[in-house]
Amino acid sequence: MAQTRKIHQLPAIDRPREKLERKGASALSDFELLEVMIGNGNAGGDVSFIARKVQQLLRSGSPITYESLTGIKGINTVLAGKILSALEISRRHLLWDALPLNSLKDILSRLDAIRDKQQEYVVCLSLDGGQRLIAQRTVTIGTLDTSLAHPREIYADAIADRAACIIVAHNHPSGEVLPSTKDTTLTQQLAAAGQILGVGLRDHLIVTKTDYFSFRQHHLI
Repeated sequence: MAQTRKIHQLPAIDRPREKLERKGASALSDFELLEVMIGNGNAGGDVSFIARKVQQLLRSGSPITYESLTGIKGINTVLAGKILSALEISRRHLLWDALPLNSLKDILSRLDAIRDKQQEYVVCLSLDGGQRLIAQRTVTIGTLDTSLAHPREIYADAIADRAACIIVAHNHPSGEVLPSTKDTTLTQQLAAAGQILGVGLRDHLIVTKTDYFSFRQHHLI
């Protein structure tokens, strides 16, 4: 059986944490990602030994539980909790991104992060032909009651994404959910630009801490 290499035996430049910092997470193998997540070894086993055992458990297809993890030498309940939490976050995130945004509820769930901002945030969601999210970006950040945005800024990345359509949203820190004249003008400009570019404006949403306004729902697109 091949001997498991120990992190301290590797050149500093090849150690998982340093590699992650230099090249990003995508450059690491599954084993190296586990080493980073586990962090440090202990009296029960060094980090490479623990990572190898967790990798074997993941590949086995067996349920990943507190019991199966704490059955590995060197994994206590705290570390088992961290591993289970990381796996659950990954599962939820991947599942969430795979689901189409078919309803207003689906879309609004994506906008919770800007509801209570103290400045106006303009965000754009690029969607594919199946209404699945390609990317969500903050386009501009304004002042308390003013956010400067232009159709070219909003559509630039959507075109690069080869999006089928976009959803634009911004928050009103004042709490007033009804659109301003500028909001209505921007929506009209975006709808017109979308027709020319072939990337339709599916909706423009205004959100506050407790409410929302949909231009589509109010037949303004």
